[in-house]
Amino acid sequence: MAGKQKDISPKTHFRGYAIPGSPAPGDSEGDPDLEIGENETLDVLCGHLRIFQLKDGHRYSTDDLLTAWYGTTWCPSARRILDLGSGIGTVAMVAAWRLPGAEIVSIEAQEESTPLAKKSVRWNGFEDRFEIRQGDLRSPDVLAKEEKFDLILGSPPYFPLGTGVVGDHPQKVACRFEVRGTIADYCSTASQHLENGGIFACVFPVNPDEQRERVTEASKAADLTIVRERHIVLREGEPPLLGLFVMSRKCDLPESMHDQIWVEPPLVIRAKDGTIHPEYSAVKLSFGFPP
Repeated sequence: MAGKQKDISPKTHFRGYAIPGSPAPGDSEGDPDLEIGENETLDVLCGHLRIFQLKDGHRYSTDDLLTAWYGTTWCPSARRILDLGSGIGTVAMVAAWRLPGAEIVSIEAQEESTPLAKKSVRWNGFEDRFEIRQGDLRSPDVLAKEEKFDLILGSPPYFPLGTGVVGDHPQKVACRFEVRGTIADYCSTASQHLENGGIFACVFPVNPDEQRERVTEASKAADLTIVRERHIVLREGEPPLLGLFVMSRKCDLPESMHDQIWVEPPLVIRAKDGTIHPEYSAVKLSFGFPP
C-alpha cells in the first residue's frame, strides 16, 4: 500500500547552507504516481533533487556521488552521458544536475531498481533528458553499435561471487558482487561506445593490491589508458580503500600518453577526529550536497 506524499516544501537553506539550483517539480506537485511506497524512502540527493530508495535494499553511497563528481569534473562539456549499471539512478542524476545541458542514457539489469530510477527521474523533472533502459550491459541488444557518448560513468560491483557475505537483499547482492559483469566488462563496453575524445570514469577498490591490478588489466584489455587516478581515504591516517579513475581510448591519445598516469593526492573523507575533512566539504558543495 502506498504512503502519503511527503510534505517537502522548497527550502532555500539547510543548516546555514544555501541550497543551489531550482526546486524540482516534485517539491510542489501532488502527483499520485510519485507517492512514497510502503517500503520506500524519498531522500535528499543533491541540490533540490530527491531519490527514491528501498528501506531495506541498496542505498546510494559516497562511492556513487564521487563517481559522478569525478567524471563530470574531467568531462565538463559532455553532451551525451551513459551510465552503466545505473542501479537506482544515483550517478546519472548527480551527473545530470552538474551538467544541465546533457542527455543521459542509463542501463540497469535489476527489475527492482529500474522503476525506482524512473520515479526519481520524474520527481526531479528530468524526463525530457533521460532514457532508462533495463538490460545487461554486456548484451549486444542494449546499446546499438553506433551509439557514442562523451562521458561514460560506472560504479561496478567490487567483488566476485563467493568472496564475502552477500547480504540480506537481492538488490544489495548485485550492487556489491559481480552477478552480471566485472570491471573488465564495464571497461569493454565503455571503450566500444566512447565518442572521439570521450572519457570513462569509474570507482573501484585499490586495496588490496590485487583489486587495483584488476583495473589495470581491464583497461589494457579494452585498449583504454588510465589518464588520472585519485584514491579515497575514508579516515585520515588510514590506507585508501577506493580509487576514482578517468580513462580514455588509447587511439584518442598521443603515443607519449599511452602508459602515462597522473596519480592525484588522496581525497580524505573524514579527519582523524571524525569530522568531515575540509576538502571533502568543498567537494560536497560542488555537487550540491550540504557540507
